Amino acid sequence: MTSKIFKQALLICLTIQIGSVFFSSSAFAQLPTPVSTSEIGIGIGGANYKGELSPNYRFLNNQPALTVFYRRDMSNAITLRGGIMGSHRIADDNTFSDEAYEELPFHDYRKAELKLSLLELSGVMEYNFLDYYSRRQRPRLSPYAFVGVAGVLYNSKLISAKDDLNKEYVTSLTVAVPFGVGLKYALSKHWNLGLEFGARKLFTDKIDQLSEEEPLHLANPNDKDWYFYNGVSISYTFYRINCPPTYKKEPGLLD
Repeated sequence: MTSKIFKQALLICLTIQIGSVFFSSSAFAQLPTPVSTSEIGIGIGGANYKGELSPNYRFLNNQPALTVFYRRDMSNAITLRGGIMGSHRIADDNTFSDEAYEELPFHDYRKAELKLSLLELSGVMEYNFLDYYSRRQRPRLSPYAFVGVAGVLYNSKLISAKDDLNKEYVTSLTVAVPFGVGLKYALSKHWNLGLEFGARKLFTDKIDQLSEEEPLHLANPNDKDWYFYNGVSISYTFYRINCPPTYKKEPGLLD
C-alpha cells in the first residue's frame, strides 16, 4: 500500500515538473522582447523675450525659432533629450519694444526697442505621464513635463529715443534653466508629432542691455530676464532590440 502511494506521488511530482518546464518555456517565449528607442527631430515655433522692455509674456512678441533634437528613452517614464534652438528676426522691424507699455513711466521715458538673436544648446529630462513607447497603447500619446540646463549665446542691440541709452550689438554667453510641458502623439510606428511650451530662466539681467548696473537705474534689480519657446515638432523613431544577457552557469562577481 505504501509502495503504491509512493509511486503515485512520484508520478504526480514528475508530471508537475515536466509541465512546469513546458509552461515556463511557453511563458518566456511570450514575454515581449526588450526594446529601446531613440528619436531625431526638428521643430519650428516662436521665441519670446520677457524683461525690462516686456515685463509680461506677450504672444505678439514671438519671433521665428527653429530647433533640432535627439531623444532617447531611459525607461517607460523617463527620456533624455539634447537639442539646439536658434531664433532670429526675419524683418528688421521685428523687435521687442516699450511700445505696448508706454503708459508706464520707465517705458514712456525710454521709448526703446531690442533686436535679439539667440542660440541655445540644452539637455533636459522628460517625464512621460503615459507609457508612450508601448506600441500596444491606442492611441499612442502622452503629455510630459521637462526640466534641464542650457547654455545660451545671445546677440542684442538696444535702440532708444534717448541717445545715452543706445547700445550697439553685444554678444555674450549665459546659462539658463529650461522647463515646461508638452504633448507627444504617434502618427505611425516611426513618425511622431509634438507640441511644446517651455520657459527659460536666465541667470543674467543683461540680455536686453538694461540692468541695475546702468547709471539711470531703468531696470528691476529683483528680476532676471527670461525667454520662452513654443512650437510644433516632427520626429522619427529608431527601434533597437536589446538581446538578453549571455547565460553563465557560474556568473562572476561583476555579472
